[in-house]
Amino acid sequence: MRRRAADYRRPVRRRFSHWICALLGLFVVAVLVLFVVHHNHHEDRVEHPVHEEDSRREQVHENLNFTEEILSATSYSRQLAEQMTLAKAYVVIAKEHNNLHLAWELSSKIRSCQLLLSKAAMRGQPITLGEAEPIIRHLSSLIYKAQDAHYDIATTIVTMKSHIQALEERANAATVQSTVFGQLMAGAFPKNLHCLIVKLSADWFQRLPLQDLANERRNSPRLVDNNLYHFCIFSDNVLATSVVVNSTISNADHPKQIVFHIVTNGVSYGAMQAWFLSNDFKGSTIEVQNMEELSWLNASYAPIVKQLIDVDSQAYAFGENQELKVEPKLRNPKYISLLNHLRFYIPEIYPQLEKIVFLDDDVVVQKDLTPLFSLDLHGNVNGAVETCLEAFHRYYKYLNFSNPIISSKFDPQACGWAFGMNVFDLIAWRKANVTARYHYWQEQNADQTLWKLGTLPAGLLAFYGLTEPLDRRWHVLGLGYDLSIDNRLIESAAVVHFNGNMKPWLKLAIGRYKPLWERYINLSHPYLQHCVTS
Repeated sequence: MRRRAADYRRPVRRRFSHWICALLGLFVVAVLVLFVVHHNHHEDRVEHPVHEEDSRREQVHENLNFTEEILSATSYSRQLAEQMTLAKAYVVIAKEHNNLHLAWELSSKIRSCQLLLSKAAMRGQPITLGEAEPIIRHLSSLIYKAQDAHYDIATTIVTMKSHIQALEERANAATVQSTVFGQLMAGAFPKNLHCLIVKLSADWFQRLPLQDLANERRNSPRLVDNNLYHFCIFSDNVLATSVVVNSTISNADHPKQIVFHIVTNGVSYGAMQAWFLSNDFKGSTIEVQNMEELSWLNASYAPIVKQLIDVDSQAYAFGENQELKVEPKLRNPKYISLLNHLRFYIPEIYPQLEKIVFLDDDVVVQKDLTPLFSLDLHGNVNGAVETCLEAFHRYYKYLNFSNPIISSKFDPQACGWAFGMNVFDLIAWRKANVTARYHYWQEQNADQTLWKLGTLPAGLLAFYGLTEPLDRRWHVLGLGYDLSIDNRLIESAAVVHFNGNMKPWLKLAIGRYKPLWERYINLSHPYLQHCVTS
């Protein structure tokens, strides 16, 4: 009795169907093929007539979609892929049972199958019956031989499940390793930026007029004039800070009314001063402060200072204690940088100011931001763009709601918001004593049980009930990790944020977005030509 090639796909032994339903994804297909092969091998082992190829020949398509072809239930490509999957499983089982000859035979046919699939994909034509039939027949025979050699279905299922688990563990380990490497690269200081800091620092120490000019500007009345527009940045990255300042001023309607307050660390202080004193920023006022000169910022006042110098905190962040399981993305120096926490001390740093806009150093400003200062925050302290369009940006994602201290005071479904472009009403801040709230939560989280690391969870707690949602177009995020942000959304944004590992000053930056950042770099500057472009 002659049968059509489609008969290869007809399940026979239905009493095993309850086992098949229990298999995961790929192995459902594999077990189905096992049943089919067993059935075909027992029914007189009748071969297919080659001449039936004429009646079953598939039409040649000039632009064959091979993905659709291999997923089609009626294609020979699908049959080969299914048999190859099952054969690979039996190779593993055969090796475990020391049947190396059978493993070699199966591997040989698998290679033949892979070669045929590759040729079909390259030529853009479906696999014909004449091409598939010898491989299908030989693989059927070998798979039946494997089954007959005591590799029963129960053994197959158990073995496959154990290998699935092993593969999942390897995949998870690879993901963790990849994340850690990405964080190390993101946190590393590129050689060209280090070069820029060295040259600028040399200028600062060698050119005394620069230091005199800095002292002269230190007491400028513009720094405390609440009729002007005040912005603050806390960063040790000279080039990134320059882009933020330059993009803000370039898009401002009245740049001379803008005042920038920059705080950096002792290492970058000279370079930051030299850069902003030596370049023109359209008449705006720029102040640079050294964080180490903020004498009140000490361990007796700020819990975060005490925690950051604590040995256990260092081990927690950098994994020196192997028993501490820290999420890989949190093993980043920025999470234990005091500069990153200065945003909670803005009223103390600028005691005479009433309103200020905070900008991260990885943003680019595309529109005039001065209208932010006239927004009605309805008595709230923080004006920010909410980020809960997707569920994973709600409070329960950032905080440990199994802890009663958190669950008794906060709504797990409350909407998260973004740091990076925030307008702060400092009068309302002082009235609500937000910094004291921040201190309270930092002390409660000394053992990292309420949240891991970083400033956003602390901000969600400190500004809870005090945040005014802003129009989404003020602040568009994701340019440091999301490859598919809508161009229309980017074009309409007042501020675009390169949050994520793929910072625009790194080689791993997303090429599509990098020009948005590079347009605000003065490449004619000799130091930039030497350090950045060479």
